Amino acid sequence: MVAEEADDKAAIIELSRRIVAIAPNDTAIWEKLAHAQFAIEDYDRCEQTLQAWQKAIKPPPTVIEDFRGDIAVKIHDYPAAERHWLAFIATKPPPGHAAVDYDNLADLCVEQSRWTDNLNYRSKAIASKDSVTRRVYRACAFLRLHQWDAAYADMDKANKTDSTNSQVREWLPQFERLQNFLPQIKEADAKIAKAPDDVDLLLERARYFTLAGRPLLALDDCERAMKLRPVSMRARVQTAEALIDVKRADDAAKLQISSMLTREADMHVSEQKLRELADEDAQISQNSGKAEPLAARAKTLRYLHQYTLALVDARAALALDDKSVAAHIEAAENLNELGQFKEALVHITKATELNGDDWAAWFHRGVLEAQRANFPAAIESLTRSLKIHETVDALRAREKCARRIGKIDMADADLKRIQELEPSRL
Repeated sequence: MVAEEADDKAAIIELSRRIVAIAPNDTAIWEKLAHAQFAIEDYDRCEQTLQAWQKAIKPPPTVIEDFRGDIAVKIHDYPAAERHWLAFIATKPPPGHAAVDYDNLADLCVEQSRWTDNLNYRSKAIASKDSVTRRVYRACAFLRLHQWDAAYADMDKANKTDSTNSQVREWLPQFERLQNFLPQIKEADAKIAKAPDDVDLLLERARYFTLAGRPLLALDDCERAMKLRPVSMRARVQTAEALIDVKRADDAAKLQISSMLTREADMHVSEQKLRELADEDAQISQNSGKAEPLAARAKTLRYLHQYTLALVDARAALALDDKSVAAHIEAAENLNELGQFKEALVHITKATELNGDDWAAWFHRGVLEAQRANFPAAIESLTRSLKIHETVDALRAREKCARRIGKIDMADADLKRIQELEPSRL
């Protein structure tokens, strides 16, 4: 089928060439030839045709400028596309034709993140020839500029005019979802208007946009927050979440944030963890010589599956205090996740040596020893942990180790104790 269509277009091109050679003043044939060349993406020959057409017919048909705009946008020469389309519109074509080129100009502005110009062209398209689809697109343009009331007015009019329109059916549920968060967003708008460089306010509003399913709006605020406070880990995580949501995981990776970023049941990063990051960012800033805030942030990042960044924090903490048990634990846990098992065991062993009464350190040591199949050592470490503080996790880990080396009595005893502590799981 594709081959047949190509053959048909080739035949049209050849026939059109012959006809214009005989009748060079036939505008319809020139246009058919240009259309055929454009359809097969032969933009160089199409431009040659336009040049010949312009020389053959005086004054040149205005549609030539329209063609040149179409070619320019295909080769990503956006300034040229805008120039040619505006030149075509200046010739006062029929309203429907002008509206289409205003649509094209608006789309071009979206590609260049020119949001004010995008709205301007959407409005001109509607002024030329109103339609339900154009109302929806302008509603989206208003959203991008936080002009909420105007956006909803356009969407409401579009829905009342034709609720079956495909764009209305696609976008109306998204507007309805956003509407649930508008009170909080408008409140944040008012605060940010008074304090435009307040990073915490920007990230708060970005969070509402994320929850409302508007990651591009969230990304605007997050990227501004990162420029204002580059060291903010909360800003980095929220920026990466927005990037991942708009299918730009590669850009998130440039921030050293993995696409494995932990999401909760609502498919978003935990609000609690974001607040923890904000608190830890503040503590790190206010206590630059202390290891504890860095170790705490490493733990939060580990929960979010950001092991590389977490390890950076853990090592920074150890550089400040090589006797920090929490930092050694975090270094061990993240090294283990990154497959550096030998070094991980060194750090967790150091943690237990520094504080033999830290049940969590013994527990983590036992888990790491079990992962390396050193079950006797793991049982010993887990036993030390349980003597200091009994937890179901440690009992469960010791039970598994005991069964692996045939200590059935110990395993059964641990299982019985687990059942006593968690009767609801029986």
